[in-house]
Amino acid sequence: MTRFPRSVYRRGDEPDARFSLANERTFLAWVRTSLALLAAGVALEALEVPISPGFRLAAALVFVALGVLAAVQSWVGWLRTEAALRENRALPAPTGGLVIVIGVVAAVILLALGFLL
Repeated sequence: MTRFPRSVYRRGDEPDARFSLANERTFLAWVRTSLALLAAGVALEALEVPISPGFRLAAALVFVALGVLAAVQSWVGWLRTEAALRENRALPAPTGGLVIVIGVVAAVILLALGFLL
């Protein structure tokens, strides 16, 4: 049986299923975060939010970019963690989280400025 991606599954030994399933749940949590960020960006432009148009568009673009970044992070994080589990290595350090936090703070600041100005 061939599993995708082969670059991960041809490595090392099969880990305890509980760890692989936990890794999958983390992947799905990142996907949900990605969808929420994308929805926030789309909603800002689709709904009549009383914010200065320039600030609203900038915040929407930040949310959409963060949503795409979170989707990429979900896949890369799953790959790195699954490979480490299969090779009995230490789990990789988290990546992407700080960028998303900074981006959300920036988008909220843009929204606040849009309300005030």
